Amino acid sequence: MSPPTSTAAPFDYDAALMACARGDRQAFQQLYQRESRYLMGVALRIVRHRQQAEDVLHDAFISIWQRAESFNPALGEGRGWVYSVVRHAALNMVRSGARQVSLDEDAAEAVDDSASLAAYAAAGDPFELRADLGRLHGCLSGLEPARRDCILYAYVEGCSHGEIAERLQTPLGTVKAWIQRGMRALRECMG
Repeated sequence: MSPPTSTAAPFDYDAALMACARGDRQAFQQLYQRESRYLMGVALRIVRHRQQAEDVLHDAFISIWQRAESFNPALGEGRGWVYSVVRHAALNMVRSGARQVSLDEDAAEAVDDSASLAAYAAAGDPFELRADLGRLHGCLSGLEPARRDCILYAYVEGCSHGEIAERLQTPLGTVKAWIQRGMRALRECMG
């Protein structure tokens, strides 16, 4: 028996960003409706305060709209570009000295759990999700441990490059290079 297949076509982030660059408000609205709840989780994980996370999300989507023409599909996937805009906006808010309110452990765990459940529910076909996660795990396992750790600190834990350098007691430039090379290797492996 063959695994069930999803009837809905996957969302084309690259095409949506290129449409936004042409001023297509409907493409922008679709992008917002599809990703805003997950991007809110990314922002909240970094800034730790709901109002600040909402501000980050608002500012990031304005930036996405205004800078969509700078997206280059040859340099990476559209979804990754959108997430990096939000992540950088959140890190910039933290760096600028904005007031930070920490969530207690239970609240942080609840935020993480609800974001994970929402992402799982929206992922579509469970078979395809497991297959993609299996490939990602295999690709991550193939990376040099230091590069893998840098990527996980940056994209899973939301650490800045400086925080990663401090954790690993490694020069900042080295950390940046490891992340860049590691991401390139992951794209090639997953491609």
